[in-house]
Amino acid sequence: MLVPVLTAVSDALWEAQLVAALERGDLGVTVVRRCVDLADLLATAATGQARAVLLSADLRRLDREALTRLAVAGVAVVGLVPPADEDAERRLRQLGVVNVLPSDSGPEAISAAVVEAVVALSEAPADAAALSEPRAALRVLPPSEVDPLPEVEPGTGRLIAVWGPTGAPGRTTVAVGLASELALLGWPSLLVDADVYGGVIAQLLGLLDESPGLAAACRLANNGALDLPALAGLARQLSPTLRVLSGIARADRWPELRPAALEVVLSLASSLAATTVVDCGFALEQDEELSYDTMAPRRNGATLAILERAETVIAVGTADPVGLQRLVRGLAELKEAVPGTSPVVVVNRLRASAIPGNTESEVRAALSRYAGVESVVFLPHDVAGLDAAVAAGRTLAEAVPGSPVRQAIQALAASLIGAPAPARKRRLLRR
Repeated sequence: MLVPVLTAVSDALWEAQLVAALERGDLGVTVVRRCVDLADLLATAATGQARAVLLSADLRRLDREALTRLAVAGVAVVGLVPPADEDAERRLRQLGVVNVLPSDSGPEAISAAVVEAVVALSEAPADAAALSEPRAALRVLPPSEVDPLPEVEPGTGRLIAVWGPTGAPGRTTVAVGLASELALLGWPSLLVDADVYGGVIAQLLGLLDESPGLAAACRLANNGALDLPALAGLARQLSPTLRVLSGIARADRWPELRPAALEVVLSLASSLAATTVVDCGFALEQDEELSYDTMAPRRNGATLAILERAETVIAVGTADPVGLQRLVRGLAELKEAVPGTSPVVVVNRLRASAIPGNTESEVRAALSRYAGVESVVFLPHDVAGLDAAVAAGRTLAEAVPGSPVRQAIQALAASLIGAPAPARKRRLLRR
């Protein structure tokens, strides 16, 4: 049985010669349509007419979203690049195209690559995000090329997601504090603001943020142009061991943080920093009303992608009746959305006035009874210290190093990396 193939090549003359060569021999493939542009290609692929496509690297508007749509339609991709054009090959591979051949390859080699790509796609998971998984195809540059961060072995960085239910329990405070304390402990750290409902990390740290770094990184990733130096350039550097990738300040920009592109950013981040701390959005709904359309953008897709990928999830709640109720329900939703997750539970704003009796004991008992949580990290309520840090546009370690909240986060950071908490206070000095 012949494999039906589409072509989408910018050079019409060369495309005609390629089609003729493939049709002349008994090579197991047949060209069913020559697509004039990307829109024509995606529309034809959606009809189920073909199993594979031969496309050129310079096809206009080719990006990761388009390749994901082809994968969802069951169309395998084989990329063709001019001979010895390393830039074109690198772009296709960074987009996630595994099968890339020089355009002067013979029809036998091209048809064999088509069959190989079709077989590989048929054996891959049906999930669109999995089909666009970038890890195997990424070109990761050695971290020594990214100055001045200390060397990080490629792909070994740890991802820590900071999440919490609705109601502003202090996710951002914990994320900023955790990243800065890990940096102080000597771990090259990257702080990422991935709140799709509007991030404020740049404002909290006093950064002039005219162009969100994470949105720009996702845009480059979607176009196959993001590599390690580009990611390092987009991340603002606060100290030799701390960088910040700022988020979207306006909630209506959430479509820029697509899960497929975010996966590429996080994959590269594991080679840029020993720890990547991500401030997530609160919502975990799957947008079931859009489930009929597999390619419809999902507002909470970025949050779910981060939580699924994270080695450690920090779940933040507040020490008051309303906050604890939201935390208990949120933990149940988290386990349903990301099965197998065992979050580190952090109860923020601990104060005697909110809960009668022994506050810590009451909170522990409530979480144990209603959520099955036995281990809890408490952060005291320090309004004056947090206000001072926000007013100065600095981290707690910079503005109020003796703050009890800072000391509690410092101990949490040390426990996450298996290190003793520093006995003496150190300040995070900006460059």
